[in-house]
Amino acid sequence: GELLWDVGGGSGSIAIEWLRAHRSCRAVSVERDPVRAERITCNAERLGVPGLRVVTGPAPSALAGLDTPDAVFIGGGLTAPGLLDACWEALRPGGRLVANTVTLESEALLAERHKAYGGELVRLSVAHAVPVGGFTGWRQAMPVTQWSATKPSSSDASSHMGDRR
Repeated sequence: GELLWDVGGGSGSIAIEWLRAHRSCRAVSVERDPVRAERITCNAERLGVPGLRVVTGPAPSALAGLDTPDAVFIGGGLTAPGLLDACWEALRPGGRLVANTVTLESEALLAERHKAYGGELVRLSVAHAVPVGGFTGWRQAMPVTQWSATKPSSSDASSHMGDRR
């Protein structure tokens, strides 16, 4: 029965896969764009998880009143003032937060949180083989920076603060 917040839901893929993992899982996808929010609903129905709750509106204000999450994925909107902090504060102790970005501005925010809360900060990159004249070369896609961290329980918060695991 764990609850995921998928913030910046886009197509809904993260929340949909979460729900498909086990029938007891619950998810809320938060998306500011109404067209994308409707697409998330359609994708969830088409992929067999019509119970996905979609909240349309800008985060962090759209998060108000939602149940406490066990996990949070942030796939967009990291530069919205207060978003990252609101998600971290709402997360239950022992819960996991994962945030992805492709922008330098959001990457700087993730680096700050990594320094403060530990976790893992990684950069993922992919390249595809493409024609270069009569030869083949690599075309790099935009790298994705990802921060993931587990929120310490209140009993071990001081021992994990700044932990680099």
